[in-house]
Amino acid sequence: MLTGRVLLLNFSYEPLGTVGVARAVCLWFRGAVFIEEKDGDNVLHSPSTVFPVPSVIRLRHYINFRRNRRETTMKRARVYIRDRYRCQYCAEHKHAKDLTLDHILPRAQGGESTPANLVTACVKCNQRKGNRTPEQARMPLLTSQKLLRLGLDHVLLCHYAESRPAWKKYLFMDDHEQEAESMAA
Repeated sequence: MLTGRVLLLNFSYEPLGTVGVARAVCLWFRGAVFIEEKDGDNVLHSPSTVFPVPSVIRLRHYINFRRNRRETTMKRARVYIRDRYRCQYCAEHKHAKDLTLDHILPRAQGGESTPANLVTACVKCNQRKGNRTPEQARMPLLTSQKLLRLGLDHVLLCHYAESRPAWKKYLFMDDHEQEAESMAA
């Protein structure tokens, strides 16, 4: 029970990330958060009391933070999750060890290593594309550019939310859900 994840929202209901159940309970005991959603009928027991396991918590005070600093961690893994471990050229699902990151606009042509310019590719497709754009290589992308511009933090939270339906309304997933489902098809 204590190994689960809890969605952490800013005071403004903006998703900040996830924390462990134990951390969420500690924040609640300290009075730092409101419990917005409970994790079904799951409860934690102490010697003298029983309390519900939180699923979504919200800070009692607004925190201003810089998203760019957070986007740099685990970029490769987050791009793989965003692209659902699927080559964005041939659509084959692969294990992480069999995938590479491909620059849509190659670095040789001025492309940057930003999430919007990176896609998951199998080794064969990445080598075939080489230092060309998808148009130059005649290898169209499966993913729309709009979906690639979503923040990787949001993508990671949406990945967690696939098994936590109560989180969807806090992550504004309805806007991107249909596009993500069409991408997965």
